[in-house]
Parts: sequence; C-alpha cells; structure tokens
Amino acid sequence: MFQLSRSLILASNSPRRKQLLHETGFDFTIEVIPTDESFPEHMPAGEVAGYIAGQKAEVFRGLHPDKLIMTADTVVIIGDNILNKPKDFQEALQMLTMLSGTTHEVITAVSLLSDDSIYTVSDTAKVTFRRLENREINHYIERYKPFDKAGGYGIQEWIGMIGIERIEGSYYTIMGLPVHLVYQLLKPFMKM
Repeated sequence: MFQLSRSLILASNSPRRKQLLHETGFDFTIEVIPTDESFPEHMPAGEVAGYIAGQKAEVFRGLHPDKLIMTADTVVIIGDNILNKPKDFQEALQMLTMLSGTTHEVITAVSLLSDDSIYTVSDTAKVTFRRLENREINHYIERYKPFDKAGGYGIQEWIGMIGIERIEGSYYTIMGLPVHLVYQLLKPFMKM
C-alpha cells in the first residue's frame, strides 16, 4: 500500500471504484453524503461529469480539513444525449438499444478536495458496441440489473465481454475511475 501524508476518503458507493482504488495500492475509508446530481440544462455534455464530481466534493468542504476527499462521476454520451443511470428495466432497455451498433463516449471525472481547494480532472474513452440482439439485451438486464451504471451497462460484465468490439482510451475510465489520473492526483501526497 502507498502511504499518503493524509488519510483518504473515497466518497463513492461504487464497488468498482472501491476495487480499483484498492488495487492501485491506496488505503482509504468510504464516506458518502447524498448529493444532488442535477446540472445546468444548457451545460455542454462534456462538462457534466466534472461538474457533478465537483458538486460531490463541495458537500464535504469544511468537514474533514485534515483529510483528502475523492469523488467521481461517470456519464455516457451518445450524440447530444447524456445517459445517466437507468431507473428501471424499460429505461435500461432503451439505453442499450440506443447504444447497440454505435460508438459512444464515456467521460469519468474525479475531484480531490484538499486544503479547501477542489482539483478536478476528467478522461474520455470511446466505446463501440456491435449490433446487439434484443434477447441479449434482455438477458443482460434481467441477470445483471445494471441500474447503478451510467448508460445501463458495465464494461466488465457479460454485455461488455460479448458486445464491445472496440474501445479507444482507458478501460478503467469506462469502469468508472481513470486510475492513471487518480495516481497523478495523489502522487503529491505520497510518502516516498
């Protein structure tokens, strides 16, 4: 494990982010404060993940001044549409049908609150799905219930294994934590 000069709090319930941060070698605790994830209506799609990650960090301002707080947000963008987490089976079906046979962008932003300042970085990856059959989409939703995932899918799950033809960019950005950027954000706080 890397030793940091301050304790690190991961402000996320995502099991994928927890796994990736742990596997990168950082010791941390988890604390989540529910945050409004809405964004200004006319905000460019490419800025939304950074805005929301920053809002998630903002709610911690002043609570743990001696600690590092890390937040993150992932959005899936196809055309001008932002696909958030589906609320039910029907919405997941609509999202995956829209993504089928196309290329879309996945943007994950990470914010780090330190000394009352928030630093935000983001990374973009492109994902191309082959044309998915309705029965494949239905099977995936019924079996994996991807209601906690932006765009209604997890790249590391069955639908990613059988349906994704190509990715451009970081696999980990698509999973929800651009580890290469997280490492650079935390590097100044590492005890060497």
